[in-house]
Amino acid sequence: MDFTYLGDSGIHVSKVTLGTMTFGDQNTQQDANSQLDFALEQGINFIDTAEMYPVPPRAETVTRTETILGHWIKTQRRDRFVLASKVAGPRRGMHWIRGGPTGMDRANIRQAVHDSLTRLQTDYLDVLYLHWPERNVPMFGQYQFDPSAELDANGQQQAWVPIQTQLEVLDELIREGKIRAIGLSNEQPWGVMEFLRVAREQGLPRIAVLQNCYNLMNRGMEFGMTEVLYRERISLAAYSPLAFGHLTGKYVDDPATPGRVTLFLGYAQRYKKPGVPGASKAYAELARAHGLTPTQLALSFVYHRWFVGTTIIGATSIQQLQENIAAYQVRLSDDVLNAIEQQHLTMMNPAP
Repeated sequence: MDFTYLGDSGIHVSKVTLGTMTFGDQNTQQDANSQLDFALEQGINFIDTAEMYPVPPRAETVTRTETILGHWIKTQRRDRFVLASKVAGPRRGMHWIRGGPTGMDRANIRQAVHDSLTRLQTDYLDVLYLHWPERNVPMFGQYQFDPSAELDANGQQQAWVPIQTQLEVLDELIREGKIRAIGLSNEQPWGVMEFLRVAREQGLPRIAVLQNCYNLMNRGMEFGMTEVLYRERISLAAYSPLAFGHLTGKYVDDPATPGRVTLFLGYAQRYKKPGVPGASKAYAELARAHGLTPTQLALSFVYHRWFVGTTIIGATSIQQLQENIAAYQVRLSDDVLNAIEQQHLTMMNPAP
């Protein structure tokens, strides 16, 4: 396993991160323990979770993932791994999280961190992400900015918690030793630059890592954000490298095969767009034509992009996890990469 640093934080992480969003729904405590132990044996030291997990988020399962992870953490040496969690924000209709968070204000962020640390049975988080922006932005399959969403039901400008306020409470938590570094998730270029500007001008913590979606069918990161990452020395933690299983080829072979797409109907609108089936088929055929599995093609592509710091993978079985980790050793040839680019130009970003 290779390693990298998260931005300028000094935190050393594996190039592959174990995601945990299936723990507590598709995976039991025993399953989780097996996955976590195996990942560490393979050299993975970065574990990613969130207060709203498992996914899809539901009132009856919320926080189970952190609780399950906490039972495992209690049996481990804390310095063996790097741990990240996320604070859920408003505007997603999840009233079961802290009564429905009204904003990324001091009270909500501090309560979220306190509760996560309690469930995780640890004194600190290495990384704390803001799970999504509080302000009006397109996310989770939306792809167009809507100025009308700036207004409330009475046509008045909505008030968002200022970025400076968000950074001030994160600064408090760092000073208290409860978090080591901060990150943003599902963020846009303006948001990243504004967090950096405010941090610089006010002497507040600097973002170390950005966690956004990136895969063969969603390469929106390449339109503007990669320059930001490069010039500002921010690491990308890429999530959904297999596009909810669409890039494994399994739904091409059998559209009804059990998986997140068929088990959770109506979820993950990002991958309900009309170009997704055709792109899935095309990338599966491309992989097999070059003696690769679709999973190897999709994961290796993301793993080895120059701007990807670490890639978050998840699995519902040890067999899947073994395959996903092993794909890190696969390097795509120039011929394959050129073929991917031709496909991309023909069918660009069908799942933004």
